[in-house]
Amino acid sequence: MRCVFSRNYGSLTIDGSLSETSRWRAVARVLRSPLDAISSVLLPASCTLCGSPLPQLSSVPICKACWSEISAHRGEVCHLCGDSLDHPSTQNIPSLCLCRACSLAPPPFVRAVSFGTYDGPLRAAIHALKYDRVHPAAQRLGAMLASAIAQLALEAPAELLVVPVPLHRSKRRQRGFNQARALARYAILELHKTHPAWRLKLAPAALMRLRSTESQAGLTPHQRRVNVRGAFNVSNRSAVKDRHILLVDDILTTGATARAAAQSLIRAGAASVYVATLARARRIHFNQAQSFADRAQPGIEPAAVQPLASMHSPSSTHQPF
Repeated sequence: MRCVFSRNYGSLTIDGSLSETSRWRAVARVLRSPLDAISSVLLPASCTLCGSPLPQLSSVPICKACWSEISAHRGEVCHLCGDSLDHPSTQNIPSLCLCRACSLAPPPFVRAVSFGTYDGPLRAAIHALKYDRVHPAAQRLGAMLASAIAQLALEAPAELLVVPVPLHRSKRRQRGFNQARALARYAILELHKTHPAWRLKLAPAALMRLRSTESQAGLTPHQRRVNVRGAFNVSNRSAVKDRHILLVDDILTTGATARAAAQSLIRAGAASVYVATLARARRIHFNQAQSFADRAQPGIEPAAVQPLASMHSPSSTHQPF
């Protein structure tokens, strides 16, 4: 194909036998390149994550390099909660690979899966979506969530009710949107393409948050459980009765929120609950940091705890799952 510009105003010809649609696509490609170059000079923008200049206009101010650095988690994880196992299991059966927490107190959900570890570019991208309101990032992050949910394809029921973890109305009003709902929506769209036989229905109003809970950041695992105890309720029990539920959120830290939400759904008559999150914070890091905090003097936050606290910045209202 060859595009030829003439000196006559508005004249552009395309050599080759192309359909009308293909011709217009060719024109768009020809015109887009100089427009991108001009826009990068007149309207300079930088990547939200790394700060490097963006070569072209984009609704998502995240460069290709940063997107490419976000990778799926690799390594052995707990079969129930998805937390990383520090020591390889001696069991060859995946269902027997459990972390200490799940061995002592199994969660009310069947299994939790996640796409990647809550650090680096993935953590920064989640913050960009939630706090910088880079809403278009939800589409690509939702596709990553979809790949995590796909891990359940061989074991989960053929029909699932997808329930995003709700925000309290005050938090929803402050943030302007629920990131869990946005991620769930795009994940379902992606799974409709990759797993067309899987019947996934979004139910954003099935679960509600009764009260505005304290920020989970900086709380011990026990305090987190107490903080979210009784925080959720099912708005319509008949909508979840005997249904298999997929509970969706952006991050899972200790699992306190996931347990509380799953318990509410089970009490309302749900047949089973699965959990899927975009990111998983390693519980071993949380526990190590918290052990330092427990030994610290009151009112003094040790340096070892600061990375954990910064994990939930910039907003103290963040509610890890």
